[in-house]
Amino acid sequence: MNTEGTQEAQAAPGTVVVIGGGQAAGWVVKTLRKEGFDGRLVTIADEIHLPYERPPLSKAVLAGDADIDTVRIVKPDEFADLNVETWQPDCATQIDRAARIVKTREGREVQYDRLVIATGGAARRLPASVAKTSHVTYLRTLDEAVALGERLRASRRVLVVGGGWIGLEVAATARKLGVEATVVEGAPRLCARSLPPLVSDFLLNLHRANGVDVRLNAALVSLEDHPEDASRVRATFADGSTLDADFAVAGVGLAPHTALAEAAGLAVADGIVVDEYGATEDPNVFACGDVANHPNAWLKRRVRLESWANAQNQAIAAGKAVLGVKAPYAEIPWFWSDQYDVNLQILGDLPADAELAVRGNLDEKRASLFFVELGHLRGVIAINAARDLKLARKWMSQGRAVDLSTLTDTSKALA
Repeated sequence: MNTEGTQEAQAAPGTVVVIGGGQAAGWVVKTLRKEGFDGRLVTIADEIHLPYERPPLSKAVLAGDADIDTVRIVKPDEFADLNVETWQPDCATQIDRAARIVKTREGREVQYDRLVIATGGAARRLPASVAKTSHVTYLRTLDEAVALGERLRASRRVLVVGGGWIGLEVAATARKLGVEATVVEGAPRLCARSLPPLVSDFLLNLHRANGVDVRLNAALVSLEDHPEDASRVRATFADGSTLDADFAVAGVGLAPHTALAEAAGLAVADGIVVDEYGATEDPNVFACGDVANHPNAWLKRRVRLESWANAQNQAIAAGKAVLGVKAPYAEIPWFWSDQYDVNLQILGDLPADAELAVRGNLDEKRASLFFVELGHLRGVIAINAARDLKLARKWMSQGRAVDLSTLTDTSKALA
């Protein structure tokens, strides 16, 4: 067994149950076997597909350039070698922590020695008082991405509700497919919760330059079947204006699947509360991925992260901890998005009102924006500048002091 990290003396689990079938669940399973666990391993998931990555869903899968075979975490034959009992499609409905039993919708039960909850989340739904039509779709699963892609290719105009990451990536993919797209956002700028204004403005200009009709401060009142064509949709806004489209896609955030854990008496606060190893207050129960709220040593605060990197690396730490190998998860948060010809990466801690030092030229779509606090780099946004981000990660990990004038001087290479 790999002994990286601190090894705690404890009995090896005979049975490990993993609830969830996404990226985090997949990496827990891979890690357990890699670390030498040879006991019974059961996964419970409501999708029929084996674990896959979600970032391509709003991009390559939606565009028709990728499918399940290209987004799997483990190929089917390799997954078979992991010797996992996959209860799919099924759904865990109850955790009896006293008896250490998980019950499922299909009436099955399994007793565990260790349990990992990697249930992720669901796309938030628009209120029923607003969405009064069946022509509203959401994007969270592979099947939803495939169906949405087919519908896009058969449409002329799509309405995207929400100017966050999912909404913007859907709009970019729609334009790639030649579909007219309108993005409506209730806030005064795009990605207002996660980006400073300068980058919100950059994204706004990027989408408008690619033909997207972006409407900010747009208070959506209702989405209904079009009065003259029930196969289409009409949006009505608070100012009385209306907008017609073939259908709507709502990208209004993620609701973490915490109900199962909460019903079992586990602490929940914007996610299932875990420590730096992914352990809950119950020593036999762990959680990781989009559903877990963990103390991040670099951020120096608790956080629940929704990103590819977090789903993978927190799951690896949790998988090790299940076996008593304590390797704390303390990575610098990292996120990326591909839209049109732009690769945008975000690293670190960037308040929405952060003042940014700019290296490069935003108009040329090649720039790095640095957030410096007390002489140290706390965050960076790299736009088609992956090398700068790689260097920034190194400096941030080292806690290295930086000089603003050096960061912004494009006549000298960063080193």
